[in-house]
Amino acid sequence: MKARFKRVVVKVGSNVLTGEDGTLDVSVMSGIADQIAMLRKAGTEVILVSSGAVSSGKGMVRCDRRLDSVSARQLYSSVGQARLINRYCELFDRHGIICGQVLTTKESLSTRDHYLNQQNCMNVMLANGVIPVVNENDTISVTELMFTDNDELSGLTASMMDAGCLVILSNVDGIYDGRPSDPDSRVIREIRPGDDVSGFIGAERSSFGRGGMLTKYRIASKVADEGIEVVIANGRKAGILPGILLENGNEVCCTRFLPADKPISHVKKWIAHSDGFAKGSIRINEGAMSALTGEKASSLLPVGVTAVEGDFEKGDIVRIIAPDGRVAGVGKAAENSVRARESIGLKGHRPLVHYDYLYIE
Repeated sequence: MKARFKRVVVKVGSNVLTGEDGTLDVSVMSGIADQIAMLRKAGTEVILVSSGAVSSGKGMVRCDRRLDSVSARQLYSSVGQARLINRYCELFDRHGIICGQVLTTKESLSTRDHYLNQQNCMNVMLANGVIPVVNENDTISVTELMFTDNDELSGLTASMMDAGCLVILSNVDGIYDGRPSDPDSRVIREIRPGDDVSGFIGAERSSFGRGGMLTKYRIASKVADEGIEVVIANGRKAGILPGILLENGNEVCCTRFLPADKPISHVKKWIAHSDGFAKGSIRINEGAMSALTGEKASSLLPVGVTAVEGDFEKGDIVRIIAPDGRVAGVGKAAENSVRARESIGLKGHRPLVHYDYLYIE
């Protein structure tokens, strides 16, 4: 069979990898490794973003005293991550494939230099036939330093690595038009750019992970807008990955997010996933909002700014706040917060955020 994409990112959630007893389900891990090996034979480069470290650690460590949530996460992940990567090494070794561990934090991707350094690391791995197995470093990622979950990390990874497709494996077949437990509910098979199906999605989180379907939907929509196809599918179904990613593969039930026609630049991809790194905010008026969302490319000029919030330096990430109070986008500040405040509402000044470093949602 022929590969549909040269490079893909596969994200496997805790609910896929964890059995009912809370420990790693090795049979599921083995099946995923087998499928990835099949994709490799077809010519697809695969980056695996895998949850499961905390769940794995819980199955091994028994605490004599109650731990706070941060300490428990650090303890379980420190033990569980070692077990998780060792298991993947064993499973891929059966196919003659080498995998390598890539642990990251939100903070380590907050600057362009760090972002490019991690991108280079994984490019080198792929060029030498090594599968990157990516996970958040939960031993040091706490509170504001954490990704929302590995869905967010997988979206950033797919964008950073120019993947043709991001596959998010969950324990359900995709996004339903009602509650998944309702027999009358059906999987929404295709979501096009601009479609909004968030009203169908409940806010429940997974049993073992931090995320939920609403988070998956938001990440998938953002990544698809960047020109990358996204699929949400059931990771516990046999042969799910070849069915999604190989031409003439078995038809599978899943939700596909069709990519936007015009992919955005590499820099804008980094900017798009940088909301969590923002050091401040710039509030804009209706005129600026119309200019930024119009068909013609536009930078954010001081004349359209109504307020500057927070303290930031030139080059820091800032949020763009629409007149109605919602976050309209993010950008890289061309001035520090002091100079930005001095220029509020003035004409004839250079942009506070240049178009090349601006992402509007």
